[in-house]
Amino acid sequence: VQLQASGGGLVQAGGSLRLSCAVSGLTLDNLAVAWFRQGPGKEREFVGSIRWSDGITYYPDSMKDRFTISRDNAKNTVYLQMTDLKPEDTAVYYCATIWAPRMAFGTEDEYDYWGQGTLVTVSS
Repeated sequence: VQLQASGGGLVQAGGSLRLSCAVSGLTLDNLAVAWFRQGPGKEREFVGSIRWSDGITYYPDSMKDRFTISRDNAKNTVYLQMTDLKPEDTAVYYCATIWAPRMAFGTEDEYDYWGQGTLVTVSS
């Protein structure tokens, strides 16, 4: 099983970026894929998740305005579109899988597989 996160980089404040998470070796039918992030000196933070079977998404209130998660079934890939980026969005972004019914409430230890992370740096 492999989750390959990519698409990070350096972007100016106000800019946009799309991250990808390519999943291989795993059947996603009963799973959800989530994005997390961990900024410098901060705890890891849940960004949102998408249920693979029907594309239903969930975001905490703090992430609803500027982050959008989508998927491409044919490519077994999940995306995180980020807009109006701010310096405080600087973080390593990770994708991870969880049993779909837990997509909104799961604790980190419930996530089975994690990607290696991709670094997003937002300059002011």
